[in-house]
Amino acid sequence: MAANLTPYIEAEEKKGFWQAHRFGILRRLSQLFFLALFLTGPLFGLWIAKGTIASSMTLNVLPLTDPFVLVQSLATRHWPEGLALIGAGIVLVGYLLLGGRSYCAWVCPLNPVTDFAAFLRRKLGITTSAKLRAETRHYFAVGLVIMSALTGMVAWELVNPITALHRALVFGTFFGLLPALAIFLFDLFVAKHGWCGHLCPVGAAYGAIGKVALLRVSAPARAACDDCMDCFAVCPEPHVITPALRGGKTGASPVILSADCTLCGACIDTCPERVFAFTHRFDARALEPRALATTPLPTCERIAS
Repeated sequence: MAANLTPYIEAEEKKGFWQAHRFGILRRLSQLFFLALFLTGPLFGLWIAKGTIASSMTLNVLPLTDPFVLVQSLATRHWPEGLALIGAGIVLVGYLLLGGRSYCAWVCPLNPVTDFAAFLRRKLGITTSAKLRAETRHYFAVGLVIMSALTGMVAWELVNPITALHRALVFGTFFGLLPALAIFLFDLFVAKHGWCGHLCPVGAAYGAIGKVALLRVSAPARAACDDCMDCFAVCPEPHVITPALRGGKTGASPVILSADCTLCGACIDTCPERVFAFTHRFDARALEPRALATTPLPTCERIAS
């Protein structure tokens, strides 16, 4: 069955606009919040976070360091400062709890760019997509670490489109927007979810963390699935859904355990039958069909609603 090109419509009819878009709206607010932390200083003189998303000091007390940047720094054989190590440890613990690739969906400022490209693909009916190997981003990440070791510089920061976007917003330069524009056009015309799903080395690094992360999306009400395919249409990594959703036939866990899951909540939003919910990796319960009508929403779902 082909993926639905008009998802969310049935969800809006059955659940209302907020229930059909709440995690999407919250993600945009989250992304704006994190971006604002870094822009208020250079633009308005209110220094909340100094640095960039790759490495920063918040309120002069909280160091945060991207673990992927730290690995490259170590590869250059330059031992980082103690604060950088503490910052990387804080980030690592945070994403071990919240899910490694939640960074991609809830923090990365390029996510709205790739989401908009996916939205336009659906609106324009673009269904062709180049076939890219998902592991390409892992090769890219390893290659950057090797390049850092060979050059003595953090290689990713030389080409990082997030850093370029940050500079463009601060200094008002068009040149810094070109990498984001290239990613948008690539995702729109070449490969569906091509950058995040197949190329981004930062996503690969956070995916490695996500292999053992606590927060998960589950399909506890998978027995209610009516095969509308809306979740597959909106998921940036649709292959992660199948084992949890179709696993009822084999007794597999309804929890999406793949490290590729970005925990964006799009499947929760778009599903008119409320099949999906946020939970933890050890929650293996799957509701029987007869229990679906009377079982209350999981705690995290009640809070979000």
